Amino acid sequence: MIKQLSGFLTGCLMLSALLLAGGCGQNNEITSMQQLADKSFAVPTGTAADTLVLSRFPQAKFQYFNTVLDAALAVKAGKADAVAYDEPILKNIAAKNDGLTVLPEMITVDNYGFAVQAENRALKDAIDAVLRELKQNGGYADMQARWFPKKGNPAPMPEIALSGEAGVLRLGTAAVTEPFSFIDGSQQVVGFDIELARRVAKQQGKTLEVVNMEFGSLIPALSSGKVDMIASCITITPERAQKVLFSESYYQGGIAALVREARP
Repeated sequence: MIKQLSGFLTGCLMLSALLLAGGCGQNNEITSMQQLADKSFAVPTGTAADTLVLSRFPQAKFQYFNTVLDAALAVKAGKADAVAYDEPILKNIAAKNDGLTVLPEMITVDNYGFAVQAENRALKDAIDAVLRELKQNGGYADMQARWFPKKGNPAPMPEIALSGEAGVLRLGTAAVTEPFSFIDGSQQVVGFDIELARRVAKQQGKTLEVVNMEFGSLIPALSSGKVDMIASCITITPERAQKVLFSESYYQGGIAALVREARP
């Protein structure tokens, strides 16, 4: 009787352990934003991602990493529950790394724009006109497919011939925001923002000079006249709009959450 009871208890304990293990596995699979309320977020150091997460999830915990890719790899390894960062950049990482996905609901919603000097309305209008034409003739959809593939790397930059008859258009960018602005295998700065800037330069009859710099230097460089316009996945905000003149929004993104892909 004692042996039978002991075997029964052992079996119960093993079954409980299996059930608990299965339950934990399911709890670790995050499929909705609501599940992140008290979870651990991996964020790049020096960004506002943690502040934006706290505005929605006051109980959230944070781990800090040098780059957004390091943060994503930590989530993939199970060291954190989610990465909080700009949605298109997280989608780019998920497209190139199996086992990761971006939740459809956003933590915050933002609009990205080009910026010019406050008094340079002519250039702002030119950017808006190019963007409007691209949306009307299907060019914008082609750009989205090129730079934001669902799987794999962005496609190569298309050839856009520039005459330069009217001079040079200088673009300031921080080439660390793939797929908007980044350095490709040939050490050229490419991306969605760069293609759009080249199309603006073509409309203006100018060549394009790309000036790569730290993100925090973009607005000061524009204000001082070192560059004519800036673009690098820049969120349009009232505070920034007091210093610069923004184009119409060319992309609606925001802060999203990258998580491990749920098992089928």
